[in-house]
Amino acid sequence: MATDDKTTLKGEDISPEKDGGVLKEIIKEGHGDEQPSVNDKVSVHYVGTLLDGTPFDSSRDRNQKFEFNLGKSEVIKAWDIGVATMKRGEICRLTCKPEYAYGEGGSGDKIGPNATLIFEIELFDFFGEDLSEAKDQSVIRRTLTKGEGWAKPNEGSSVEVKLKGTHDNKVFDERTVSFTVGEGFIHNIPEGVEHAITKMTKNEHAQLKLKSKATTGIEKFNIPQNTPVQYDVTLLNFEKAKESWSMNDVEKLEQSEVLKKRAGELFKDGHYRAAIKKYTTIAGYLEAANYENEDDKKKGADLKLTAQSNIALCHLKLNEFAECIHACEKALELDSKNEKCLFRRGQSHLSMSN
Repeated sequence: MATDDKTTLKGEDISPEKDGGVLKEIIKEGHGDEQPSVNDKVSVHYVGTLLDGTPFDSSRDRNQKFEFNLGKSEVIKAWDIGVATMKRGEICRLTCKPEYAYGEGGSGDKIGPNATLIFEIELFDFFGEDLSEAKDQSVIRRTLTKGEGWAKPNEGSSVEVKLKGTHDNKVFDERTVSFTVGEGFIHNIPEGVEHAITKMTKNEHAQLKLKSKATTGIEKFNIPQNTPVQYDVTLLNFEKAKESWSMNDVEKLEQSEVLKKRAGELFKDGHYRAAIKKYTTIAGYLEAANYENEDDKKKGADLKLTAQSNIALCHLKLNEFAECIHACEKALELDSKNEKCLFRRGQSHLSMSN
C-alpha cells in the first residue's frame, strides 16, 4: 500500500526497486500459468484515467485492441513491468507514478507534468517474436532470460551454446556445443537455431519454435524435415568475427584469402549454400577496396572475379539457374570474356528453357 498526497493508492508494489512506482491490483484472475516474456508481442485493451477519474485514453472506445512488443520501451515503463506479470484473460489495474509514466514533461494536453496515472488493462494474448527473414513465423522466439549487453554474434563468429531440442515432448537433442556461425550444419545445428543465435546476446536463454525450412538439419536426428520442433537455447559465450568496417583494405584482402580457402573446402564437401555465404562475404569486402600496391591490386581483382564465378557455380550445383545467371552477369562485368561464366550462363539459360 502506498499513499499519494490526497488519494490512497491500492495494489501490490511490483516495481523492481519496490519504491511504490507501480502498484498492481487484480480485478479478474487470468487462466493458465504462462506469462509474457521480453520481446513477446502482446494484445491488450486498456482504459487510462487520471487520479480524479478523468479518462484520457481508451482502446475500448476505439474498439481496437492495442499491440506492442514487451520490454522494448515501446510503451511507458510501468506497462513493460506490469503486463509482464499478467496471464491470458487477466484484467488488472496499474497505478503508475510519474517516473514510471510520462514524468515531468507529461503527454499532450490531457496528461500534465508529474501525473500519477491509472490503467485498467485486459491481456488477451501474447506470442513470441518472429525472427524469420521471410516473416513467415518459421522461427518464433520467446526470451526466457534476458541476455547481457547489446552485442550479438555475426557471420563467422565462434559461439558456445547449450541446446535442448524436443518433439512431441520427447528430447531428441541435448548438448553444449561450440561452432562457427555459418557452419552450424557441420554440428547438426538446424538452420532456424543458427539464425536465432545471431539475434541473441550473451547468456540469453530463449525458447524457439521452428517449422518449415527453419527445421532443415533435424533429419539428422531421424525426424522428418518440416516437422515442427522446439529448442531451448542458451548463448553461453561468443567471439565476434571482424566486421568489414573495422578492417582496412589490406586486412580485407588477407581475410578474403582465408575465406576463399574455407569456401573451397565447403564446396568440395558439397556444402554449396555455406560456400556461397563465404564467397559473398569476399565480394562484399573487396567491392570498394582500393590498392596502391600493384600486387595487392591484382590479388583483389582476381579474388573478386573468383568469388563471383564460384557463387555462380554453387548456384548451378543447386539447380538455382536464375541466381546462377545473375552471379555470372556480375562476374562478366569484371571480365567480359571469362569462359567459365559464359559457359555457366549458357547452361543455366538452357536448363531454364527446358
